[in-house]
Order: sequence, then structure tokens, then C-alpha cells
Amino acid sequence: MAGVTQVTERSPMLSAERSRTAALASAFLRGVIAAGLGLGSLAMLVTVLWISSPHPDSGPGGALHVAAGLWLLAHGAELVRTDTLSGIPAPVATVPLLLVVGPVWLTHRAARDALEPEQGRTAPSVGGAFCAVTAGYLLVAAGVAAYARGGSMPADRFSLGFPLAVVVAVAAAAGVWTASGRPLGPVPSWAPLRLQEGIARTLFRTRAEAAFRSAAAGLTVLLGGGALLVAGALVWHADAAQNSFLALAGDWSGRFAVLLLTLALVPNAAMWGAAYGLGPGFALGTASTVTPYAVEGRPALPGFPLLAAVPDPGPGTAANWAALTVPVAAGLAVGWLTAGRAVPVGAARDEVWGRRETVLVVLLAAVGCGAGTALLTAASGGPLGTGELTEFGPVWWLVGPAALLWTALLGVPVALLIRSWRLRERGWAWRRDRTDAGAGPDARGAAGVPEAVAGRTGTAGEPERSGGGRWWRRGGTDEGGAEAPAPVPPPVAGADEESAAFEPYDFLPTDPWHEKTAGGTRRASRRKDSGGLMANVPASGLPAAGVGDPASGASVPVSESGAAASGVPSSGAGVPAPGVPAPEVPTADPPVTGGTRDGRAPEASEPAEHGRDAAS
Repeated sequence: MAGVTQVTERSPMLSAERSRTAALASAFLRGVIAAGLGLGSLAMLVTVLWISSPHPDSGPGGALHVAAGLWLLAHGAELVRTDTLSGIPAPVATVPLLLVVGPVWLTHRAARDALEPEQGRTAPSVGGAFCAVTAGYLLVAAGVAAYARGGSMPADRFSLGFPLAVVVAVAAAAGVWTASGRPLGPVPSWAPLRLQEGIARTLFRTRAEAAFRSAAAGLTVLLGGGALLVAGALVWHADAAQNSFLALAGDWSGRFAVLLLTLALVPNAAMWGAAYGLGPGFALGTASTVTPYAVEGRPALPGFPLLAAVPDPGPGTAANWAALTVPVAAGLAVGWLTAGRAVPVGAARDEVWGRRETVLVVLLAAVGCGAGTALLTAASGGPLGTGELTEFGPVWWLVGPAALLWTALLGVPVALLIRSWRLRERGWAWRRDRTDAGAGPDARGAAGVPEAVAGRTGTAGEPERSGGGRWWRRGGTDEGGAEAPAPVPPPVAGADEESAAFEPYDFLPTDPWHEKTAGGTRRASRRKDSGGLMANVPASGLPAAGVGDPASGASVPVSESGAAASGVPSSGAGVPAPGVPAPEVPTADPPVTGGTRDGRAPEASEPAEHGRDAAS
């Protein structure tokens, strides 16, 4: 009975292990199938061309060897052509970039589908799926490389590790990452702490995504502009291109093969055109360089239609200099797209990027565009033989930095200008040390906010900054057309007591003597040197009834309207009635001390300071 119980408890564990093994086997099989589909489609195309050829040079075995070599070349492997006229093996490392799309897409799809099994089956782990798919694909690649060694175009052994194995691994990793939802994993523990904290924030990831999109846009514009340059040059040299195409083959099957090879090399030609527009240009042999400024040396041009678009030797003309518009367009695209993310449509004021942040994203996009350009440049060229043809195509370590400089120098000012234009279009403007739109020091004083504090305090809900500028909404309308309310400055914590103490004086009579006296009294109260806030306040300015006289100690009743109880007429709210003469304004305002002026009692010509004088 105990033995049966143990078998029953272990049976689910054994079933889970078998499920994992079956999932890994399925992923391995997917890698094998992906490699077989790419190889089979290319072999079928080469076989059809061999059958349609009226005078084939070899049998079906030779056609299959050529198909195997082309399949390895599509992964970046370098082939070695042995049947040369000189008998010296010649390398063939120029990879038709259009052929790379098929193997990369098949590997990516196999790795993605391995993590999405059918219903009722267990999915393998992420690492297991990646290793299984990559192993299955590379196993087929090793068999194809062994088979191709018996033909006229074997693959170089070192190129089987790099770049062939690297291309397969990167495509499989991309497929696994896509199936997992494109996550961004944690930063390694050995990374700097500030880098870990920055990447852990969602804000950083959003900016990194914006930089990646801008870099992709710049690279796309470079490739599109290069393709337009090549197309225009082919139209300009249409006769030379046609003669080269007809000279390579005399029958329709041969011309069809040349046409397919030309189409496969179109992305290479676009990359070469982009390198030409960026400035460094490309090499047509060890002794020739083609740039917009000049075509130097004697180009070693094999007979091929795309190479007929190369400019004539000599200094560059205005048409050649027009190629510089390609990197200009790329820089504009990077700046425009970054500015669109810096000021999104319908974004709030706190969602707008600052200038420093915008510049940083543009620089990151420029670095990404330069890295992508360098990678595609390295893949688009390579030696085509020995001697002069050992250098053929653009140089990646010159073209990549050129793309970085063009996009950075043009993208930064364009992004800042478009950002400022969009903010002004929405009614926002840059204001330094200002509390509300269009308000200066006078407006701050009228609002009752001390100027030293108003320059450091933003609108409600916005953190304070010291001496920096902020984005403030101007007067006018919002994006929706509604009137934009003027921002109200928040109350200042340090002036609450003083504002409350002097608030009743706002409705006193507005005669010049009163304004001067009240101003001096307020300044004395703020300095705290008079023994109290209400010690030097004239009796005529006291709104409460029964205020004592500091000199005699008598209590003088004062009405709610602010007039003395002795019968001084008033029109209400502390304003003298019409016909009552206003007190004379003295030529000077001596300091008030203890209810007297300069230690003496006020004379008859002077206005009354206390309630007793007013009553008399």
C-alpha cells in the first residue's frame, strides 16, 4: 500500500517533466523547420533557374551547392569562390540584404511560436525556448555548411560563428522577447545605483522609447533618401544601366536571374546612397572613393546595372552636392518626432518636457541612428574578390559617426524650435521668476504678495523653485476654446498675521496724510520696534468702539462707520460726508512716537491724531 502511494504521489512530477521535455523538443523541431523552409525555398528557386537555362554549366548537384552557398550567404557567412580564372580563391562577402529578411523572419517566428503552444500543452521556459530553437536552426546550418564544402562556393569556417550564429541567436532572442510581451528586465546588480534608479522609473522608459522611435525614423529617412538618390542616378544613366543589364545574359532565364539579384541588392544600394549623402561615400576598389565632393581614383567597376549609377570621375557638381539633403531630412525627422513627444497633443502643462530633457532625447536618438547606420553599412559592403576588389562599399566606422553628427546637430535646434512654437501656439510662454502671466512687480504688490516670495512660488499645486523659469499659461483661451483663468497666487505663510492685522485699514479715508501715517505705522509694526502692532496707530483709524487713548487713558467711543462719537458727520464706511473740510496736509511727516510728534503735543494747525482731539 505504501508503494502504491509513493507511485501515485510521484506520477504528477513525472508527467510535468515529460511535458517540459516535450515542449523543448517541440521548440527544437520548430528551429529545424524554420531552417528547412528557408533553405528549401531558395533551393527551389535556384533549381527552377537551372532547369530553364538553355546551357547549364553543371548538373543538379551543382545547382544545389549554389543554393546552399547562397543560403549561408544570406546569414552573413563569407563564401570563397574557387573557380576563378587565376586559380586563386576569391572571397565573396557582399551580402544581399533582401535575402537576410527571410531567414531572420523565420527564426523570429519559430522562437515566438515556441512560447505560444497549442491549448492543453505546456509552454517551455523563456531560456529553454531560446536555446532549443537556436540549437535546431544551427544544427541545420552546420549540415548545410558541410554539404557546401563539396561545391564551388564553400563558406569560410570563421564566418560560421560570426556573423551566422550571432544572426540566428539575435533573431531567436527577438522572437522570445516578443512572445513575452516585450518586457524590459531589471538592470544587472553590478550597474551603478543611479542607473538602476533611473531605469526603474517609468519616465525613463518612456523617454527611451521616444528616443528609439526617433532613431528608427531617422534611419528610415536615410535609407529612403539613399534609395531616391540611386533611383535618380539610374534614370540619369539609363543607357549605361540598360547596356550593362543586357550584356550580362543573352537569354530570358539569365536576365531573370540578373533581375532577381538586382532586386536583392536594392537595400545595399540604398545604404550606399545614404553613405554618399552623409559625406564619407563608399569605395569602389582600393584606389577609388566616391563622395559628393569628388570621385577620386579609377573605380574598379564590375559589369552590373546598379553600379552604372556611380557619378563620373572628377569634382562634384551642384547635382552631387544636392545629395546632402538626405542627412538634412533625417535630422529634421528626428527633431520633429522628438518635439511631438515632448509636447504631446492634449497634454497638460506638467507633461511637457523641459529643454534639457528634449535635448537629451534627441542626443540618444542620434546615437541610435548612428549605431543602426553603422550596422547596416557594415552588412551592405564587403570584398568581392582579390586585389582591387578587396575594398568594396562604404566604411562603417566613418558612416556611423557621420550619421550621428548630422542628426544631433540638426535635430537639437529643430526639436527646440518646434517645441517652443507648439507651446506658444497653445498659449504657453517661458517666464522667469513670475507668478502669473504678464504680471510684474507692481502686480505682485497689488496682489498683496511680497515680491521676494512671489518670485519663488508657482501656481497652486506646483513645487517651488529657486530662481528658475517655469512654463506659465498666458491669458487667452485654452486648447478647447475656453477662457483660461488667471492663476491665483497662494497665501504666503509668513505674512498671515500681518495681513490680518492691517486688513481693517483698507476702507479708511484715502487722504494723503492718512496714507503716509498708515504706511509709516505698518513699517514700524513689521520691524517690531514699537512694542506692539497697534501701539502707534492713530485713533482716527481705529474701527472698534471704545479704544483707549494712549496719552490720557480715556476711552473714546467710535461708531461702526469709523467716525468719532462726538458727532463728526460721515457718509458711511468711514468716508467723511460732503461739505466737511478735510484736514490740512502737513509739508512733512515727522515720526510718530507715543501719540505725539517729536515729543510735543500736536498744534491746532495739525490734524488730530487721537480720538480725544477729534472729539474736541
